Amino acid sequence: MNSKETGKLSFQNTGSSVTLAVRVALAQVDARVGDFSYNAGLVEKYIELAREAGADIVLFPELVLPGYPPEDLLLKNDFLRKNRQALMRVVKKTRGITAVVGFAEKDGKKLYNAAAVASHGKLLGTCRKAALPNYGVFDEKRYFDEGSVPVCLRISGKSSNQTDGASHVASNFALRGGVNFGLTVCEDLWDADGPGKTLCGAGGARVLLNISSSPFHSGKGKERIDLLRARARQYNAYVAYANLVGGQDELVFDGHSLVVSPAGEVLAQGNSFEEEIIFVDLEIPPALQTRHKKIATLTTPSVERESYPDLPTRQKFRKKSGIEEIHDALVLGTRDYIVKSGFQKVAVGLSGGIDSAVTAAIAAEAVGPENVTGALMPSPYSSKGSVDDSLELARRLGIHTLTLPIDRGMKAYGAILKDTFKNLPPGIAEENIQARIRGNLLMALSNKMGWLVLTTGNKSEIAVGYCTLYGDMAGGFAVIKDLPKTRVYELARFMNRRAKKDGGPIPIPIPKAIIDKEPSAELRPDQKDSDSLPPYEILDRILLHYIEKDWDLARLKKLGYPEEVLKRVVRLVDQNEYKRRQSPPGVKLTPKAFGKDRRLPIVNRFAPWEEE
Repeated sequence: MNSKETGKLSFQNTGSSVTLAVRVALAQVDARVGDFSYNAGLVEKYIELAREAGADIVLFPELVLPGYPPEDLLLKNDFLRKNRQALMRVVKKTRGITAVVGFAEKDGKKLYNAAAVASHGKLLGTCRKAALPNYGVFDEKRYFDEGSVPVCLRISGKSSNQTDGASHVASNFALRGGVNFGLTVCEDLWDADGPGKTLCGAGGARVLLNISSSPFHSGKGKERIDLLRARARQYNAYVAYANLVGGQDELVFDGHSLVVSPAGEVLAQGNSFEEEIIFVDLEIPPALQTRHKKIATLTTPSVERESYPDLPTRQKFRKKSGIEEIHDALVLGTRDYIVKSGFQKVAVGLSGGIDSAVTAAIAAEAVGPENVTGALMPSPYSSKGSVDDSLELARRLGIHTLTLPIDRGMKAYGAILKDTFKNLPPGIAEENIQARIRGNLLMALSNKMGWLVLTTGNKSEIAVGYCTLYGDMAGGFAVIKDLPKTRVYELARFMNRRAKKDGGPIPIPIPKAIIDKEPSAELRPDQKDSDSLPPYEILDRILLHYIEKDWDLARLKKLGYPEEVLKRVVRLVDQNEYKRRQSPPGVKLTPKAFGKDRRLPIVNRFAPWEEE
């Protein structure tokens, strides 16, 4: 019998042997880096929820107590000491239940990314992560040593035989006995020949537990599900996977915790980008009960239980489209960055363009429209339509506005630089002065009002340097930094469709005029983005292959665009690394975002666009 709604999978007993039942809880929680009191309290809260629901074991994400990723905080002894204190606080709360909790384990001069096993008020032991990722955003070999001993957890209990073939869990009568769980941490599961294979082979584990802090990027959810199903089939074991949720700097974690059967069937899964606890009942048939002395085993005290309470009503899992996941990642990543940084309100420069409109809309969802101020800073080159569109956007979103014209500032700069710029034609310097005046005004608002400034640049513009250092790049958080321009439009249309479908008081938050207008920086008369850049459909395709897929110039030619266009784009990307290095963090959405994902020297003489 299989019920996706309750997360139950039952096997019928075929003889007089005992069928073992176990209730597993997965707690996907939003931890805060360095906030040990908050994180310990969060773990305690979900331990209590799991205990009330009759769970035998509850899993928490990787490094949930220190928060993930703690980076160089791990080099501080006080940080590690408080991390240990938080663990011991949590251990005391495990009366009547077993909890697997991520923390940093110091052992002499070595440090491990570890899973602590606490049961019935005692610390039974730990499992140390063996596979340390050292690619992309991960840098774990900088901090951690590799664990080398696979660890099984054996939950023991008293039980009696049943021979009537009834479904134990479904009938609300569970027989208890020893169940072997394999313990793994995040990357351990990604290696097909890693600890999981040993634990489910020599160790006899038939439920493989994995605590994880796996960051989101577009398409990551499907990658994980495919991986977990493959491992479950390969190891002939259940896989229970608990993932972190929430934003930390440029990373955002989507949760989406899972339980998969040995046949590769998804039995239960958590919703993405939400704190949630997921329960699933598993029955281990007699043929799958084994134990091997070669694997280190932690054993819980014996507990007798005659029945489980009914499974709590779970939130219904809702599958999301790719653009909806991106939207939710931006909202959660932006909210957590603002709140965890100690801010309450934000400011956004409104230009009447698509980027500032989407940024303001995301901010309004993240922290509430009452906490967002849109600053209009028109110049003599700003069209009336752009000003009107910005005001209409603000009205629809319900955000506050300020209007701060910059013409007097432009004249003041002109007067100061008049003699220095004498006999020189106007050009990009004068254009960038406008952007920098606006940046100064936004930062003045931040200093005076305590608002966090959200920048509005997209990945396409940041990639080729079509942005102004200390101008429109000035601010504390770059919401759509990793979103290509074409996807900015896609996101705007999605937000409008969703709002219309939901039937709110303002069905379309982003005015159609903003979506339809041709992109322009409006820094000179009749300026258009297409004056300086290839069409965004072409630019984004080139950037995808050059940045995210690391294609060289010879391979880029297969895209079919003129060679001079390809060389120009590659040159612009490479020459503007110095700008990107000085930009604020933003939510990672793609497999290779600027920042930790892509680390290039600012100063170098490699020029693939030049002829040899």
